[in-house]
Amino acid sequence: MKQFIPYANEADVLTIGQLTLENRLDRITIAGDLDLTADQQGLAYARQLQQLLNAIVGSLETQSLPPQLTPVAASTVANPFGA
Repeated sequence: MKQFIPYANEADVLTIGQLTLENRLDRITIAGDLDLTADQQGLAYARQLQQLLNAIVGSLETQSLPPQLTPVAASTVANPFGA
């Protein structure tokens, strides 16, 4: 599995089956589907997912966490294409 250090950057993306995990500094976004079938491929996917979730939990456990993140305020910017 590709090196994926949780919360380390805003660039890493990891795919397991059809499941995509996007690394951010303050969150991991998980989107898509993953079938954990009762075969060798399903077992491999389950192990990858378990390893990744263990790394995420381990990283969170070492941090001083707020009760909940405050949403970032959205702002409107001028259209750079002039419309």
